[in-house]
Amino acid sequence: MTDDFDAVLGAIGPRLRELRRRSGATLSALSASTGIPISTLSRLESGQRRPTLELLLPLAKTYQVPLDKLVDAPPTGDPRLYPQPVTRHGMTILPLTSRPGGLQVYKQIIPGGPSDRTPDPRSHEGYHWLYVLDGRLRLVLGEQDLVLSAGEVAEFDTHLPHWFGNADAEPVEYLSILGPQGERFHLRARYRRD
Repeated sequence: MTDDFDAVLGAIGPRLRELRRRSGATLSALSASTGIPISTLSRLESGQRRPTLELLLPLAKTYQVPLDKLVDAPPTGDPRLYPQPVTRHGMTILPLTSRPGGLQVYKQIIPGGPSDRTPDPRSHEGYHWLYVLDGRLRLVLGEQDLVLSAGEVAEFDTHLPHWFGNADAEPVEYLSILGPQGERFHLRARYRRD
């Protein structure tokens, strides 16, 4: 185990030197952009100094590479998720992310049936993006009553009262991405009068 660890650490210096050379940066330019002294950068590249997280993070940011690429970390294993669906208010919700905090992604399915449910708009903290996969989604957003078809996208601040339902008797499937305020998607649904 110690030999493997030493080999990983020993390979970081040459990798750092190669990244710097490919970027065309000098040690003094790299020092200015990272705040790491030139002598420390030189010793890192030559292997005379062991890399620490406080040194590697600014270098990864400057070179715009993930930290695991910088240290050539081994693969993290199976990335597949095994989500468990939940049913709420007749809607099936399938979580597609497992990390707490940040963006949360869900596939939501509203079953077919009568589309005469009375909207009950609610608001909460955050920001919402949605993408209609199949069917027609009725979105009540503040004073607007919109119908989005497959392939359409909407985004809105969730402080604005909103409600979702199927626009007709057919089921509708859509992706929901919920995130903290301030993060933005770049496509917007347009208001269309039917």
